Amino acid sequence: MSDPQLVLAARVQAAIVAAFGAEFAGTDPVIRPSQFADLQANVALPLSKKLRRPPRDVAQDLVARLDVEGICAKVEVSGPGFVNLTLSDEWIAHQASLLLDDERVGVPVTDRPQTIPVDYSAPNVAKEMHVGHLRTTVVGDAFARTAEFRGHKVIRQNHIGDWGTPFGMLIEHLLEVGEAEAEAELQTDPNAFYQAARAKFEASEKGEGHGDFATRARARVVALQAGDAGTLAIWQRLVDMSKAYFNKVYRQLDVTLTDADLAGESMYNDMLADVCDELEAKGLAVVDDGALCVFLDGFTGREGKPLPLIIRKSDGGYGYATTDLAALRYRAQKLHADRVVYVIGIPQSLHLKMVYETARKAGWLGHTEPFHAGIGNVLGPDGRILRTRSGKPVKLAELLAEGVERAAQVIADRGYDERTRAEIAHAVGIGAIKYADLSVARDSEYVFDFDRMIALTGNTGPYLQYAAARIRSIFRLAGSDPAQATGPITITHPAERALVLHLLGFGAAIDALIEDVAPHKLAAYLYGVADALTGFYENCPVVKGPDGPVPDEVRAPRLAICALALNTLVTGLGLLGIEVPERM
Repeated sequence: MSDPQLVLAARVQAAIVAAFGAEFAGTDPVIRPSQFADLQANVALPLSKKLRRPPRDVAQDLVARLDVEGICAKVEVSGPGFVNLTLSDEWIAHQASLLLDDERVGVPVTDRPQTIPVDYSAPNVAKEMHVGHLRTTVVGDAFARTAEFRGHKVIRQNHIGDWGTPFGMLIEHLLEVGEAEAEAELQTDPNAFYQAARAKFEASEKGEGHGDFATRARARVVALQAGDAGTLAIWQRLVDMSKAYFNKVYRQLDVTLTDADLAGESMYNDMLADVCDELEAKGLAVVDDGALCVFLDGFTGREGKPLPLIIRKSDGGYGYATTDLAALRYRAQKLHADRVVYVIGIPQSLHLKMVYETARKAGWLGHTEPFHAGIGNVLGPDGRILRTRSGKPVKLAELLAEGVERAAQVIADRGYDERTRAEIAHAVGIGAIKYADLSVARDSEYVFDFDRMIALTGNTGPYLQYAAARIRSIFRLAGSDPAQATGPITITHPAERALVLHLLGFGAAIDALIEDVAPHKLAAYLYGVADALTGFYENCPVVKGPDGPVPDEVRAPRLAICALALNTLVTGLGLLGIEVPERM
């Protein structure tokens, strides 16, 4: 990897060992950007405490052993012990030139691959996907794409809600209305199907119509849980109809989830009794007021009373906690996960902590580390959770369609044929929605604002897509192809240096996303590329300048810089799940 931070980190680590001994091998060199140099090594401060020496003296000893010949133009100690590192223009240009024919843009496949199940999206059968599913879906998908790109084995786990007591009434409703009507409704308005089933059940319960519907629904639940073949067949049809709806939304949203990634609640049904039995046998679960519960140290509810994780209800039924425990045990022991990433809303944080701790105490995890990538809310202009005027959740499919429609209006006067305009509108509209979400820290809330996110200026998806499209237009003007820009890259202006140096940081942004499940860090990096391109264009003409055509000896290196920037933008946006149209 040609990333300056990683290159210098390795050199500083070697200098630490050379200066202070092998016991300090692996010490974090604390490489950070600096306003006084390109980068700064801050390791002398923590080392000084261990060595019991002044940090500036430690820094000077470190610099004396630091081999950065050919990499840095200047190394100096500043302040209480900071090591300022200024890279040489020649090294920056050479490293960038090496990336021109590298489709991975300098990001190697890891030599330490992990197996990472990723639990994300998770809609419910016979229910509409709403705006709340947007974040869990796009954040999870960006992480999955990026981790795979780095060489990890990603196992997508779409933990759909496809089991439980509501399916009794849903199956009975399907039988009453017929498969054709059910399928049509589940493809267009799943909520209407669910609400109709619920209304029948409640009316039947109160004796206000629909005969014995409630009694039949309860009996159907018993049959379903008992594995009755006929009931299971009807249940499967219901699930299949919803899968078709999910897939339509996933295609519209351009995410990588498929039917092969479905790992719904039903998958773990046969494991639930065993989970309860094992926890009870290990003394971790006890019967409390008829329910089987796990009580964990440090988890308390109101008035400081112990908070139970209920794994079997007093009526013998199972809940989310049991299913989640079974899923985590399966992922740790059957999938042999190194890390399990849960892209789930922040309100589930306490529940997940209790599930993780229970699994850990049960001895199920081994080396597996569960990680909750908490997701914040999407807000409306009023600062509350985004809803329709009637107070209902905003349907995700309608939100996406509006984004595409608004993008079509933005490019309406560009003179494209209908097909091209539709393709661009889709890429820009969906890209705008996804980038607006991914550019915000996943655990933060943000206000959904179409006017801002669809704009061609500012930190938006369309701005980054346009930055890539503008590079392609430069190559068309030059009568050249980005793939033919072989360099070598040279640096003759500060704006060139700023852009090229930033391009070398792609790998660090990739690893930051993977480490913290933080797509906003990659989004911020890519925005930095587009921003640096603006300064480059203002100061460094590529094809034509104020005095006429740019000489070949200047144009060729600048076209090479543009080609590298284009590859970085397209690759980076692709990892975020955002398509880059050829033209805008």
